[in-house]
Amino acid sequence: MIVGLLVLLLCQLAGELLSRALDLPVPGPVIGMLLLLLVLFVRGERGLPQVERAAEGVLDELPLLFIPAGVGVIGYLGLIRDQWLPVVGGMVGGWAAGLVVTALSAALVVRLQRRRLVAPSGMAEQAGELARDAERMDGYDPEAERR
Repeated sequence: MIVGLLVLLLCQLAGELLSRALDLPVPGPVIGMLLLLLVLFVRGERGLPQVERAAEGVLDELPLLFIPAGVGVIGYLGLIRDQWLPVVGGMVGGWAAGLVVTALSAALVVRLQRRRLVAPSGMAEQAGELARDAERMDGYDPEAERR
């Protein structure tokens, strides 16, 4: 787990250094996540099991990170009460934008999978295996289903 945490922190540090050295408008941790993604792509199927274990450990403690945000909301409750319309508008607008981007991304992935430009990540093979298993079941007649 220590090695995994070290890899995560080194990716974040590298991202922070790149962000500051190149004066990029992107936060260092975001660049670090992209670097980690690049490392994982390069490693391929082997992955980084140490990083996976460390990430699972960090994710187990993720709810603790919401406590400061909750305290901040309580601290600014008066301001939020006075400015409720822009706050609600931002929340609804952000939700709607996320929904639209997710839908468009899903539609693009489906279109690319239909063109076979993107591999369907083993789902076709699994569906074929399930179909073959179903054919082996007693009393299954594929011709009866087609009629």
